[in-house]
Amino acid sequence: MQMIDPLLVPTKLLDFDAAPLARLIENRSWRGLSEYDRIGAAYDFVRNEIAFGYNRADDIPASEVLSDGYGQCNTKSTLLMALLRGVGIRCRLHGFTIHKGLQRGVVPELVYPLAPQEILHSWVEIEFQGAWINLEGFILDDAFLDVLQTSFSDTESLCGYGAGTDCLGAPPVAWNGEDTYIQKTGIVQDFGVFDTPDAFYFSHEQSFGWLRGALYRHIIRHWMNARVRGFRSDRLKTDRRATHAHEEPANAT
Repeated sequence: MQMIDPLLVPTKLLDFDAAPLARLIENRSWRGLSEYDRIGAAYDFVRNEIAFGYNRADDIPASEVLSDGYGQCNTKSTLLMALLRGVGIRCRLHGFTIHKGLQRGVVPELVYPLAPQEILHSWVEIEFQGAWINLEGFILDDAFLDVLQTSFSDTESLCGYGAGTDCLGAPPVAWNGEDTYIQKTGIVQDFGVFDTPDAFYFSHEQSFGWLRGALYRHIIRHWMNARVRGFRSDRLKTDRRATHAHEEPANAT
């Protein structure tokens, strides 16, 4: 009897067998590519064709992220994992929290005090050529990252506006067979690896509380998405107090 590989199967969140994802993979002819190029195709799609933005929740299925057309670290991770498994790439999730300072500038200052001190975070680990590779650099699309690089051209270290990096001018975000990162310096807690995002969110959830959660889903995230769209259109008004805040993120890696 053939054994089922737990790092290749679909799940409720990794629904690569859903029609929109299956059709995407088929239309792009990704399955006919080499292993390296299959990874790169899925990675580049999630990095740049799914814009940086905030969905209604972390624990939504990949098909919903694809339908939204935007996502943040956790939802983009789910979509990337689904696409990777759909083209036969073994992958798993690594869970963390990041310091809320990393979101300063994107979160409006009026509501920033309401944000939890630590925000649930994740990246994708893939098995490639006998080693596990960390993929996190897909979170910010190039258009948004270009604005940050232009706006903060006088520094290599940035913790804010969705970035946590010490090499802003040339962050390791492109797929080249090695680790990619864009929020690594904001990490606080390391929760370890999970076979699926389903398992991760069963064990960990963002603690907003009922009122703050409702405000985030129905008002704040839409405000944040509007700000991100404005920044991507090169309307970023830098506030050094927002990016060099007194909260210093701890790096657990």
